Amino acid sequence: MQNIFFSPAKTRILWVNTFLICSTFLAAAQNSKTKSVTVPEIVPDTGKVSLLMPVTVKDTGSNKAGEYLTLQQCIEYGKQHQPAVNISKININIAQTTNLINLSTALPQISASGDLVHYLQQSQAGTSTTGSATTGTNSASGHNYSFVPGLAVTQSVFNPSLLYAFKSAPLYAKQAQQQSDSTKIYLVSAVSKSFYTLLLTLEQINVLKEDTAQFGKSFRDAYLQYKGGIVDETDYEQAEITLNNTRAQLKQANENVVPQYATLKQLIGYPTDKQFNVVFDTLEMMKSIYVDTTEQLQFEKRIEFQLLGTNKSLLDQQVNYYCYSFLPTVSAFYNYNLAYENNHFSDLFSTSYPSSLVGISLSIPIFTGFNRLNNLHKARLQEQVLDWQQTDLKSQINVQYTTALANYKGNYYNLQILQKNVDLARRVYFVVSLQYRQGIIPYLNVITAETNLINSEINYLNALFQVLSNKIDLEKAMGNISY
Repeated sequence: MQNIFFSPAKTRILWVNTFLICSTFLAAAQNSKTKSVTVPEIVPDTGKVSLLMPVTVKDTGSNKAGEYLTLQQCIEYGKQHQPAVNISKININIAQTTNLINLSTALPQISASGDLVHYLQQSQAGTSTTGSATTGTNSASGHNYSFVPGLAVTQSVFNPSLLYAFKSAPLYAKQAQQQSDSTKIYLVSAVSKSFYTLLLTLEQINVLKEDTAQFGKSFRDAYLQYKGGIVDETDYEQAEITLNNTRAQLKQANENVVPQYATLKQLIGYPTDKQFNVVFDTLEMMKSIYVDTTEQLQFEKRIEFQLLGTNKSLLDQQVNYYCYSFLPTVSAFYNYNLAYENNHFSDLFSTSYPSSLVGISLSIPIFTGFNRLNNLHKARLQEQVLDWQQTDLKSQINVQYTTALANYKGNYYNLQILQKNVDLARRVYFVVSLQYRQGIIPYLNVITAETNLINSEINYLNALFQVLSNKIDLEKAMGNISY
């Protein structure tokens, strides 16, 4: 029997082959234990419109049906269909109609009356008279039937109530108009901020859609590299975690769009069963950020201050009215009566006895239980209340102005810083991704760079729309909102 002899070189080769075979089986076993992962298909987002890269007028709505409205069109639509605005317009007509009602006593007041009388028992005196309570006309009695029609005309010559109505009528009309203007100012402010809030969410969706597609690609690359044995299992798992977080944010942003659209619809009075898309021009939006922060605050430009001034003028007229109430009331009157009398009802209208008169009526209030004095004292106390309200309103306006100005300046500076951060984050992400593909750095650095890029982009959008919202607050505080 021949002896088998192994040289040292052959022994080393045998051990290497054995090690490679075992390694192959171990790798196969490990891959068989690895959970099955479906690699997401990368679908490019072709509908992205981002304020991070300004373009021309575009639609950001997810709904492709319905009309397209810009911010100004939303405001104009609200002026025509918003219930509060239409109510304020009706209130202007109500105020004008009320003034006409109050001033109607300045015109002649004409009334007609008639008394038909059947005497059941006549006076035993030789002669007696019967008169009409409304006309004051006397007629000879002694007849069983009488009918006295009359026409009365009264013209007010001087009346404190009529004088108050004349002087307060334009003030009431002005008050109603200012209340309508206040409603329109609120509409412009609320619609603008709601529009920006909706647009912010839509822009966040655009960013998250792009990032989700990018993270999906990164996850797929990491998974394929893991299958090829290039990277560790934790690389693609970390990529999956980042992808899932971005998907969750995207889902939440998509859900937030629904109530934000509903809020904007409610503010402009848009039908709930119809849909529309918001349209914006990013270049115009970027230009509209700027506002003159050196302009001085003028309280008289605020509609609330103007409305309070009108209320003070009305109260002044009320004080004057209580002062005029001590004067007499003068009016002129004219009465015409046509009396018919007869003992037989069938012959009642056979004979008439006409009469007419003209005169002036004077009424002097002597004592009214201190009613006029107490009303005058009450009106002057109310004037003091309005003076204090004006002082408090100035303080409130000053607080609103200083707060809005500080927020605008702070957020505008923050916007400039965050814009630089977006550029830096993009460059860092590009360099880190390139280094990872070359195998220089671990995948954890890529995740950090991606997260920083997402945060910087979303923070920039938040700052952008925050500045736009602060500008609306500042213009409202200064009374510069045009409507």
